[in-house]
Amino acid sequence: MSAWVLPDYIADVLPCEARHIEELRRGLLDTARSYGYELVTPPLLEHLESLLTGTGEALDLQTYKLVDQISGRMMGLRADTTQQVARIDAHLLNRPGVTRLCYCGSVLHTWPDRPHATREPLQFGAEIYGHAGLQADLEAVELALNCLQGAGIDRVSVDLADVRIVRSLLTGVPADAARLRQVHAALAAKDASELRALTCDFPAASREGLQVLLQLYGDHSVLDAAAKAFSHLPGVQEPLAQLRAVMAHIGTDRVTFDLADLRGYAYYSGVRFSIYAQGASDALVRGGRYDEVGAVFGRNRPAAGFSLDIKQLVQALPEQSQRLAIRAPWSNEPELSNLVADLRRQGEIVVCVLAGQASEADAFRCDRELACIDGRWIVQAIE
Repeated sequence: MSAWVLPDYIADVLPCEARHIEELRRGLLDTARSYGYELVTPPLLEHLESLLTGTGEALDLQTYKLVDQISGRMMGLRADTTQQVARIDAHLLNRPGVTRLCYCGSVLHTWPDRPHATREPLQFGAEIYGHAGLQADLEAVELALNCLQGAGIDRVSVDLADVRIVRSLLTGVPADAARLRQVHAALAAKDASELRALTCDFPAASREGLQVLLQLYGDHSVLDAAAKAFSHLPGVQEPLAQLRAVMAHIGTDRVTFDLADLRGYAYYSGVRFSIYAQGASDALVRGGRYDEVGAVFGRNRPAAGFSLDIKQLVQALPEQSQRLAIRAPWSNEPELSNLVADLRRQGEIVVCVLAGQASEADAFRCDRELACIDGRWIVQAIE
């Protein structure tokens, strides 16, 4: 095998796509900043217990592990950034009121989390800490939609669920964490026979309720059906009311529901959402409420937010056309050098041709050139 062959699901990003990704990154951060979100940059690796303690345990199998040569302690390469941002909110900032934070950086996965995915996503996210009210959830959904719109994706659908509904049905059941994860997987896969086998010793109300839950997906009529089916469960009515409020905020024309879907990280504690776009095989955005995420760091306060992979996002967008540029001869002549500098300050791309060698590029196309006409340098179209 050649030494320069990359590992499976790891790839170089070449010029045109890299430019598109970088422009998306800047646009997403600017959109978050317009809402008052402050940028933080957590480290790529840190002590393993910090990454995996508490709600981060769900990321154990996705996390690369190594030994710190300085301290001898186990370290991990982050597989998700939310745990790190919760640590920053709890320990480094420790503010009393609402804190809005955003981030953008690579994460590493031991396995791709979906077919054909990279193991090195470029994760962008935004999180709001310190507010337990529904307004924080609504802001998270709204910001996520505006981020996608700013990236050029307009036709989207938002799928809503709330983990508290499933938790209410599972209250008091005799099952350990491993079996509960299997139950969650069966619910997400709509596998009625597997769910029946996993819940055979559950109380009848829980067993039957989970089977009903498999059918509760579709448009807003799902909420009416759930309210009727689970009228005896007091813990279900508030989540259903909040889902109605989120739907009203977004608009019913682009909202669906799947009350059995618990895909995503296990730290969600309330309303959760996934945003899909035409042509994308999986959700572009996942988010929701995760109030317990900071508990392990000694500060268990409300939190809501979302994240997306910019590399996945760029695949859902049309390929960008080449940027138009100006071709110029390379020269130390002050007049030409000053003109080139002025054009670049105005936002133009000026490619200087080196002596005896034409410039080659995938991302740019020179449609104009600097030419000396009657002793003056001017920009003219290339015929």
